[in-house]
Amino acid sequence: MPDATPSTFGDLEPSRWPGERLGLPASGRGSVARVGRRLGALAIDYGLAIVIALLFAPYQSAVHTWITLGLFALMQIVFIPTIGGSVGHRLLGMHVVPIAGGWVGLWRPVVRTLLLVIVVPALVWDSDQRGFHDKVAGTVLIRA
Repeated sequence: MPDATPSTFGDLEPSRWPGERLGLPASGRGSVARVGRRLGALAIDYGLAIVIALLFAPYQSAVHTWITLGLFALMQIVFIPTIGGSVGHRLLGMHVVPIAGGWVGLWRPVVRTLLLVIVVPALVWDSDQRGFHDKVAGTVLIRA
């Protein structure tokens, strides 16, 4: 009888739903947050950062662009460990949790955010709809 454990990544059975391999439900509370909510939260968070940055620099300046990016990153790093997600996450009913359980801690939001602001890792997803930034940080964005 062949070994049931796959020997390579390509041998893994496809998930029936995002988060199945993580032990998460297919839908409802605790399930993996889907793309629409994620993009909505990103738009809210970045929009807030743009508006706040207007207090420090005119909109069409390079300084405004860097302040916006810095504020976006700061909001992620501060709010994920304190309120469980960014303002956008929380408004759209999501929160960031570590795969291992417990508190997300301080290093996970920093790693996750640094990868998020360089954009490309956030565009690389697995079958559980976790971006590379979440995989490296050991987190998953779930519905609250």
